[in-house]
Amino acid sequence: MSSLILILHLAVAIILVGVILLQRSEGGALGIGGGGSGGGLSGFLKGRGQASGLVKITIILGTIFFITSMSLTIINSYNNQSVIDRVTNDLDPSSLITTSENDDVSVPILE
Repeated sequence: MSSLILILHLAVAIILVGVILLQRSEGGALGIGGGGSGGGLSGFLKGRGQASGLVKITIILGTIFFITSMSLTIINSYNNQSVIDRVTNDLDPSSLITTSENDDVSVPILE
């Protein structure tokens, strides 16, 4: 269950970054992105209808991101082990590379 929520969480985070980057800058702090003479996507979103649609999508994705963050926190709080402990417990000891004393291993020493 937590892996499904984690995959959803990562997908929403990537899409949220993209939607935020598509929005028009209205602050004009450095003169990039939104002004008439500034660079960026100044002519991409002229109308307010398109911008308000992106704002609505951002609010919905932000809400989903918040809910999945809280869900992952609650699910993980019931586990007594950390994620690293669970991964190390799942490792198969036979798959680890071991060296015997007869192996001649040379390690270069940088001076």
